[in-house]
Amino acid sequence: MYCYKGKMFCYIRIDATRKEPYIGMVEGKRLDYPGLEQGTRSRMKVMFFDPEADLPADLLHDMLNEALDFYRKGVIPVKKK
Repeated sequence: MYCYKGKMFCYIRIDATRKEPYIGMVEGKRLDYPGLEQGTRSRMKVMFFDPEADLPADLLHDMLNEALDFYRKGVIPVKKK
């Protein structure tokens, strides 16, 4: 699990059934990117990756920055130091 200023942000795992790596976005319901699946989750979305292919670096960069903006712009409150 990766956090931003004390708030859960995203995580990286390997799916036990599919045997594929994926990134889980905690505030995924606020994001709309190709390959980002919500399934039955109410808040999170996940994106699976082919372990034999290159990662979609540009897409990941954009998605992670958009998600960080929720915290940076106060959409999701974070603790101030």
